[in-house]
Amino acid sequence: MSYRTVVMYMEIGCFVVCVSGWMLVCSTLPIDIWTWSELDSIVLGTSNYFSNLWKDCMSDSTGVTDCKDIPSLLALNWDIHMCRALIIISIILAFFGSVLVLVGMKCTKIGGSEIVNARLTFAGGMNYLIGGMCSMIAFSYYGNKLRAEFQDPNYKAQKFEIGVGVFIGWGGSSLLVVGGLIYNIFAGRDGFHSRVVPTKKSIQLLAHTEISESRKPRTTSGSRGSSISGITTTTNFGSYVRDISWSPRL
Repeated sequence: MSYRTVVMYMEIGCFVVCVSGWMLVCSTLPIDIWTWSELDSIVLGTSNYFSNLWKDCMSDSTGVTDCKDIPSLLALNWDIHMCRALIIISIILAFFGSVLVLVGMKCTKIGGSEIVNARLTFAGGMNYLIGGMCSMIAFSYYGNKLRAEFQDPNYKAQKFEIGVGVFIGWGGSSLLVVGGLIYNIFAGRDGFHSRVVPTKKSIQLLAHTEISESRKPRTTSGSRGSSISGITTTTNFGSYVRDISWSPRL
């Protein structure tokens, strides 16, 4: 199996991984359970409180669920706005990363030359990587905030635990980071470290230059001089071997 075939299958696998991670990150926005808390009550039996970045909900043992949207955006803390912005930026970057990767992959043959396709794939991998890092920062900050409030003995308000939405976000962000990193490694090697193959014309020109320089007279200092009795130049696709024999002057 050739190197190009291996890279092609790797790109297909990374594309599936990155699209799966992008879909997981997108699915966290409508999920209600980012935080949850369970309280026992004598009248209702059990009450469950859960919320996400957009609304707060409550359900009881009778199966009734009531949700309320956050009334004011300006009344929220800056960290909620930061998490919202980072997740939306991650979704947008991953979307454009999918478009760039589809154009630049070796199996699609939509782009131009191999180097152009590799650079487009590298750009798509950078979008995946940056988007995955943005969403990872948002979910990690949100989860760490819940952990700190839960373990703080001086925190008197209602304490919540980490919900399923944060765990799904961690999984999707990890897939984006891993897929984007693999894209950058292989596409960066093909797009920015390409080897320059010498042409036949450049080889002949270089050989002619070497022969012209070897025929020029040379002078040496000292009591005894030396003269060039013979020069043999051999050209073999860019590798030049010079065989020079020297005869002392009496």
